[in-house]
Amino acid sequence: MRLRPHHLLCTQSYSGKGYNDAFVDNMNQITGKLRTEEKTPVEIVFSNDDLCACCPGRMENGLCKDNKKVNSYDKKVIDYFHIEEKTYIYQDITQEIRGKMTSEMLADICGDCEWYPISACRRVLCGASFSDC
Repeated sequence: MRLRPHHLLCTQSYSGKGYNDAFVDNMNQITGKLRTEEKTPVEIVFSNDDLCACCPGRMENGLCKDNKKVNSYDKKVIDYFHIEEKTYIYQDITQEIRGKMTSEMLADICGDCEWYPISACRRVLCGASFSDC
């Protein structure tokens, strides 16, 4: 399975909502596997990944219509957590991220994401209530 760096955050806090049915179906399959299988290898890629495959923002050239924004999310995850383009065990790398994540870091990474105000990101990734962030 291939994931871009910021999707290490999204997959942890995903709660069944998405852009359209195809995206939700794909996200359900991927997060289901990541949440139920032990020691799941994930290849971190600095480009489109398996989640992007069904995203309505994916353009014909393979780039995202919001490429600048998603690349910014990726860069911040790379910088904060020293993520490299290589294979990790999903459960290990996400546990490490949760152990280091702060509300301030999450707001810096994801503050302008459309899902940030309505998702479980803050609760799942840094244990904050909505009023804390």
